Amino acid sequence: MQYVGIQTQIMRNNWNSMVLLLMFPCIILGMLWVFCCIFGFQSTYTYDGYEQYYFDADLVNETWLGWAPWAAIIVGIWLLIAYTFNAQMIQHATGAKPLERRENPRIYNMVENLCMSCGMPMPKVNIIEDSGLNAFASGINQKSYTVTLTRGIIDYLDDNELEGVIAHELTHIRNRDTKVLIVSIVFVGILSTLLTLLTRGILRAFLWGGFSSRRSNSKNGNGGVAVIVVIIAAIVCAAIAYFLTLLTRFAISRKREFMADAGGAELTRNPRALASALRKISSYPGLGHINREDIAQLYIIHPKKLKQSFFDNLQSLFSTHPSTEERIRILEQF
Repeated sequence: MQYVGIQTQIMRNNWNSMVLLLMFPCIILGMLWVFCCIFGFQSTYTYDGYEQYYFDADLVNETWLGWAPWAAIIVGIWLLIAYTFNAQMIQHATGAKPLERRENPRIYNMVENLCMSCGMPMPKVNIIEDSGLNAFASGINQKSYTVTLTRGIIDYLDDNELEGVIAHELTHIRNRDTKVLIVSIVFVGILSTLLTLLTRGILRAFLWGGFSSRRSNSKNGNGGVAVIVVIIAAIVCAAIAYFLTLLTRFAISRKREFMADAGGAELTRNPRALASALRKISSYPGLGHINREDIAQLYIIHPKKLKQSFFDNLQSLFSTHPSTEERIRILEQF
């Protein structure tokens, strides 16, 4: 199977990824507006001796405009911290340690030769002392770009297979996949945290604050019913927003795995070696101690193998990696 215009596909993929990433701040600001709508029901007036509640659109927009800059500042600071310390965070989460040239000249020679062949600076090389077979690339700039390999994959794969894996990870770096994925990981983490804090705060405010008094003071309980409807609607909208960001992040990852496979095959001129490596890795990806999905999605094959079921098509929407069988099939058609 001939792949024509890989660079064009890479540029198109990068453009699509940037468009998807722009959705994250839009979703966050949109979700903030939904929560502001809750406060729009706090406007009251007295009629026939009863306190009535109504939706105040002006109050909603005014509140949103007041909070939006602060939300942008908080997200920006959070993103800056993650941008600056992402390498240390990933290294701590995975237990990876730097691999010195004198410790394993075989690996260093492979990485160095592949980098020279494609004209890219050599990244750092880390190792995880785990018998599982896996590898990943990380980093957002030349100072932090890193290829990480497990002890198991170094010892178990032959040179051709290992070169295919390393070429795959180097392609992630060349295509700036790692930078895009880390940014998307950060936004999903921010959104998840904000959803938790805002939902708990709003529920606490309404359930333990003014909800009971409103229900007793409002005629026929209409105010209390309105509050309940708004809370449910806000939670549903927030869940939908989080669902969309997850699908967006996973779609970015799946597309880029295929491109990294193609780039690795092009770099080594040996697609069947990478296919063989993927087949071996899929039998024992290991790394059972990785319990963070944002870290797990960086690996060449997800550490936790998904069980087959009647819901495979639905599960594929939530998978950070395409089917290993499909990846192998495509590589063997080169």
